[in-house]
Amino acid sequence: MSRKGDLPVIQLEPRVAAGLPSWDEILDHLSRADRPTVADVLKEADRRGRPAVQPRCGVGGHREMVELLRLLEAEAAPDILSVTVDAHTRLRHYATAARTLRTNPGGLNGYPLVTHGWQHGRALAAAVRVPLEVRHGSPDGRDLFAVSLASGILSFEGGGISYNLPYSKNVPLAVSLQAWREVDLVCGLLAEHGVVVDREVFGTLTAVLVPPSISLAVSFLEARMAADAGVVCLSIAYPQSGEIHQDVAALRSIRALARRYLPAGVRVHPVLHQFMGVFPQTRAGAEQLILFGGLVGRLGGATKIVNKTSQEALGIPVASANAAGIALTRLACTELLDDLRLDEARVAEEEYWVQREVAEIIEPLLDESDLLKAVDLAFQQGRLDIPFPASTHAHAAILPKRDADGAIRYLDPGNLPLTDVTVRRNQQCLRRTVRTRNTGLVDMVTADINYFLRLDRPAVTPFGGSS
Repeated sequence: MSRKGDLPVIQLEPRVAAGLPSWDEILDHLSRADRPTVADVLKEADRRGRPAVQPRCGVGGHREMVELLRLLEAEAAPDILSVTVDAHTRLRHYATAARTLRTNPGGLNGYPLVTHGWQHGRALAAAVRVPLEVRHGSPDGRDLFAVSLASGILSFEGGGISYNLPYSKNVPLAVSLQAWREVDLVCGLLAEHGVVVDREVFGTLTAVLVPPSISLAVSFLEARMAADAGVVCLSIAYPQSGEIHQDVAALRSIRALARRYLPAGVRVHPVLHQFMGVFPQTRAGAEQLILFGGLVGRLGGATKIVNKTSQEALGIPVASANAAGIALTRLACTELLDDLRLDEARVAEEEYWVQREVAEIIEPLLDESDLLKAVDLAFQQGRLDIPFPASTHAHAAILPKRDADGAIRYLDPGNLPLTDVTVRRNQQCLRRTVRTRNTGLVDMVTADINYFLRLDRPAVTPFGGSS
């Protein structure tokens, strides 16, 4: 960028850059904000000891998006609202997004913020009292981030690994890591001016049988790179995987891992994404799973829960279903359930092992002088990997498997640098797994993916038993 007063550090598509206000104007607008930011809401949620609740929401038309945000705020009083961005914008196909917006806005699976522009973005932010977060899935979120900032939105999700490998086929990892480094450098500059951007890293990855240590390893590598660039507020997102002791242990591990691997001045907030996999089709089954997710977030000490709805299996949920999902999640977090207890010895054992696995995966990289290059090389060599990636830049050599209790283990860790002791522990956990002689690998993996469809059957609970 060459125009005086543009956002420093970050390289933007010329047409996007030309339409933005100057850096000074953006900074002035952000500094004059008269309402709490997402970072403020998260800090207060930690103080209260009750998770903030946030729905996903995004439609193509501007008027419709304003109406959706206002309706959700009025009906469900969420703590944070989302601006979920459409797939064309995520891939920087702005001309396609603009054409679809003109001809068929209902055909967009989110809000094309870059196409609508920062003035419309400011109108979204002003339409509701609660703060907004931009959620998307872009391997290169620089343009979208710049428009988000100009819109006055100070929470931005994503990272160079988690928004590349699960979503894109052939974007080189070095390209996405550098793009997100520029985003984080701007966040660092804003922090020097007293403006705090909440940066959420997307540990959900593919949402398909992700072992907790892979989710957390990727998240903490992204978090470390962000902190090195100056980010001071990080939300570390973890996806509910299905076994409550393992999930609570993983969530609780986030604060411990942050103390170990991140600078002391960085605020860290654990975030739970309610189950992101194949959802029950019946309302009763879906609502059981949503309530279960709320309990996991509460017991795991999550600062925020991103909720699901009873219509997840049916397509994009309507506003009323989203409001009901928020209410059900909140129910799980009330004082009515304060006496609910888990087997803490079992949780502690899972905490030990998930933290050990994370350490074995990421510690060989953290002492490298250039962490971005080290991460890129580790993925090339398979020392870093994720299950079932969309990208050709991951080996896809990890084979996860649920044990008899539903926890996700490594049936095959691929080339991850796990010790023999850790691998044996995973094998031991899988020894009780029921597998008939005629069950093939594809059927076994499919059954694990469809794990929660059993809630569509009467009298089955998320905990694995019968009611």
